[in-house]
Amino acid sequence: MFVSVKISAKIVASIAVVLLLCTIAVVNSGASNLHMYDGVRTQDIIAGDVFFEIVDPPELEYTYRIRPAKDFGTSFEAASSKVTEGKLVPAIPSDACEPHFINEKDLRGNIALVERGECSFLTKAINIEKVGGRSVIITEIDSSSDDYDYYIEMIHDKTDRETHIPAAFLLGKNGLIIRKTLAKLHLRYALINLPVNLTFVAPHQINQPPWLQW
Repeated sequence: MFVSVKISAKIVASIAVVLLLCTIAVVNSGASNLHMYDGVRTQDIIAGDVFFEIVDPPELEYTYRIRPAKDFGTSFEAASSKVTEGKLVPAIPSDACEPHFINEKDLRGNIALVERGECSFLTKAINIEKVGGRSVIITEIDSSSDDYDYYIEMIHDKTDRETHIPAAFLLGKNGLIIRKTLAKLHLRYALINLPVNLTFVAPHQINQPPWLQW
């Protein structure tokens, strides 16, 4: 009897370890996956990330998660950075590596959607700030990139420069679909609320885009 109980305890312990490892794997494997399991709080999952919601066009009316720059820029929580039905404007040219934009008037006072690559994250933020942009959201829109399905930690480029607007990274799949949808609808921008407070919203109740893996 004693041996039987001892073996059962080992089995139970092994199962517990396997379940714990599976849970950790789920959390780490999909930064976009917020639908975990009952009892998990949203604030435990999102850490320092921020959310915004698109309110127009209807085709994009979902809640999107962004990861603020690690060590440059200001906070999206600052009063000057908060927007209600503000404009999310895809920058033209999309890489924002020079402070010259075809749609500079649309960018002024609004949130720029910028493509990753060709220059540092800080350079992009500085160039958007120079033309009057309120903040910048950077995304990977190359679906063939290894980083397309992951959040990128945006860090300072170690130059003697700084920006005074918030900057964040948006998951590539979201960035690509936002850009394609706006282009298809012949719209210059989407209307968004930023930031959105989801502290007391259960993970499974967050209105994530249906194209993300749950």
